[in-house]
Amino acid sequence: MHQKYFTLMNSKSVEFQAFPNQIIQWYRQNPRDLPWRGTTDPYLIWLSEIILQQTRVAQGLPYYYAFSQTYPTVKDLALAPESEVLRLWQGLGYYSRARNLHACAKWIWFEQNGVFPQTYDQLLLLKGVGSYTAAAISSFAFGEAKAVVDGNVFRVLARYFGLDSDINSSRTKKEFEALANQLIPKDNPAEFNQAMMDFGSRQCTPKNPSCETCPLVKTCFAHTHGLVNQLPVKINKVKVKDRKLNYLVIKCGTEWVWNKRSSGDIWEGLHDFPLQEKTKTLLSEITDAKPIPKSYRHLLSHQRLEAEFAEVEFPAEKRQALYQWCEQEGYLLVSEKEIDELAKPKLIVNFLNDQGI
Repeated sequence: MHQKYFTLMNSKSVEFQAFPNQIIQWYRQNPRDLPWRGTTDPYLIWLSEIILQQTRVAQGLPYYYAFSQTYPTVKDLALAPESEVLRLWQGLGYYSRARNLHACAKWIWFEQNGVFPQTYDQLLLLKGVGSYTAAAISSFAFGEAKAVVDGNVFRVLARYFGLDSDINSSRTKKEFEALANQLIPKDNPAEFNQAMMDFGSRQCTPKNPSCETCPLVKTCFAHTHGLVNQLPVKINKVKVKDRKLNYLVIKCGTEWVWNKRSSGDIWEGLHDFPLQEKTKTLLSEITDAKPIPKSYRHLLSHQRLEAEFAEVEFPAEKRQALYQWCEQEGYLLVSEKEIDELAKPKLIVNFLNDQGI
């Protein structure tokens, strides 16, 4: 079936020519009121696109408002401390996006005199910006005719044109990008890209798509051949590993011991607690670690985490010894009133919420 329908429906066919107009007409009748849709400011469009990577619109909206209000320009973001940027990102996950966002803002402000890249090829130079994000920014902000291809667009094209290549393949991605770039109107790229993204997320959904109200239903290969639930084809090659985290929540009066996570592992730059296996030099003095009954689970793209916590009340008279141990091991001793200022992963936030912190 690979590209069978697309071969029959070549770029000169009536259906092929009509596709962009039908998608755009649907979009004009079903607009979404999104704050970045009314601007051509590349900084705000870039900000929205980075936030929406791996994130649903409903979840990303509050973060977009928070970032655009706290850092309304690329200069504001560039001059912000990384700890504050990560703190504002807290709970959104995939924290490398926030670190890349901050690094790019600094590069634009300090190395490019504050001038934002204006073409697809220039935008690809930004860390964390791939072909999809570069196409979105260049078309929305600068009117460049580059088609966006994300999961929503894969699904629409695969179903409508009857393409059964594995969409996890880099070769397939290039094929879909080539097709989308044939379809995109050169005089209206921004609206076509927005229409394709919205059509896939609202009409041609992964499960239970609204085929009965779809303007493309009569010429859709998947609907005609009963393949809606089989397309697109996605062979999942990502193996998710189980990982157990045993934390010690060490307190001394109103101070808590915190760990700032380093590079080379999950949650780089965020704060959690010392792991039990890394506190042996201190554990010899601890005899009353109190396990907390509830365990916490969190799913990352490549790891399935389960965390358990045990509380330790360290004697006030030994605070100096605790402080010296923290200095030696690279931990932080933080007062309760300052805990909220630390950037933390969602799993740790959930734990603290249960503790009333």
